[in-house]
Amino acid sequence: MYLSREEDGILQGDQGETLRRMMEILVALGDIYGAERLVPVRSAQIAGVSFKNIGEAGLEWISDLQGHVAVPSILNPAGMDLERWKEMGIDEDFAARQREVVRAYERLGVTADCTCTPYQIHPDLVRRGDHLAWSESSAVSYANSVLGARTNREGGPSALAAALVGKTPLYGYHLDENRRPTHIIAVDADLKGSDYGALGFLAGRIVKDGVPLFRLRGRPEQDDLKALGAAMAASGSVALYFVEGLTPYPASGSSSQRNDRGNEKSNQWINKNIDKKIEREAAEKIALENKDIDEVYERYPPGDSEMVALGCPHCSRAELERIAALLDGRKARRELWVCTARRIAEASPDLVSRIERSGAKVICDTCMVVSPASERFRKMLVNSGKALSYIPGLCGVEAGFASTEDCISMAEED
Repeated sequence: MYLSREEDGILQGDQGETLRRMMEILVALGDIYGAERLVPVRSAQIAGVSFKNIGEAGLEWISDLQGHVAVPSILNPAGMDLERWKEMGIDEDFAARQREVVRAYERLGVTADCTCTPYQIHPDLVRRGDHLAWSESSAVSYANSVLGARTNREGGPSALAAALVGKTPLYGYHLDENRRPTHIIAVDADLKGSDYGALGFLAGRIVKDGVPLFRLRGRPEQDDLKALGAAMAASGSVALYFVEGLTPYPASGSSSQRNDRGNEKSNQWINKNIDKKIEREAAEKIALENKDIDEVYERYPPGDSEMVALGCPHCSRAELERIAALLDGRKARRELWVCTARRIAEASPDLVSRIERSGAKVICDTCMVVSPASERFRKMLVNSGKALSYIPGLCGVEAGFASTEDCISMAEED
């Protein structure tokens, strides 16, 4: 991989041991994937935050680093609500180690907004056409697919390396040639709410690490696209998808650094002229119907769920509004978590108050997937295809799947 004189100097240790180690990570990654060079990134989003996942070895590795991030950088969810951890049933030893992890990142200049939806609270982190170094699978999918940016799914160490150096290897989804649909999925179904998570749960298993293009009946909202991409990233390894007529289409230029901020007319022209090429090149065409979506709900029924968890990925303000409306005048008799970014909760105190009047808990900084607090339950009910994929393996907890309305109804039952 080609390195500039400055980059080679960093690799030789001219700017200190930490940056040398970080450049070593980036060069190794670039060599593995055949990158020609490094490319500057606009921002980084860093996984490897929950002490449950990284343990003592990870904490020691992060704590040993020195320096300051070169680009705006933000953390993935931690293993607990950093303020209300006792209410989650987190023990003091875990809480102490988790706080150390967050402080270690903060010393490097990383913003401790622990969220899987950084674009909801810091829109300046990404613009269309930007190169990024993001880690969290659903955030990567949203950035690539909905926002039209370019990022691979980085591991925690490589995202941190990119944050400190300000660059990442130019390979994978940074390149035009890898941003072409491999599958066309025609969905003959009327979808709403959690149906998009169910669709993603199915599609991810089908396309695996492919790039699907969806042809849908309706027009999904941004939270629907978030749920669709998150589920595909978890049940498969989908980091990029398209929705015909809605999301940014594949770039038509040949330059790997082409900026796709073209005007509306030019984008319409691109859409019309690449459709035939997509039809020719897509490896497989798939048809899904209402019955396929219904089978996800039937396969993972809500019965016997001991707790209900919403907000995977983290709830937007619009989702908090909907949950608050559904909970008005009702009582959550089972444990009910509503997970969101702290900045969204703090900007919506009225919604938090309405939700918590029911007995539900608005949980920040963490989620049901990465917190050890989930492990004390036998079965959890979720409205998320991402959580449905991850909870059994990562938490050892059985998962049920239902709409948001049905999740809240279950929480209300004795």
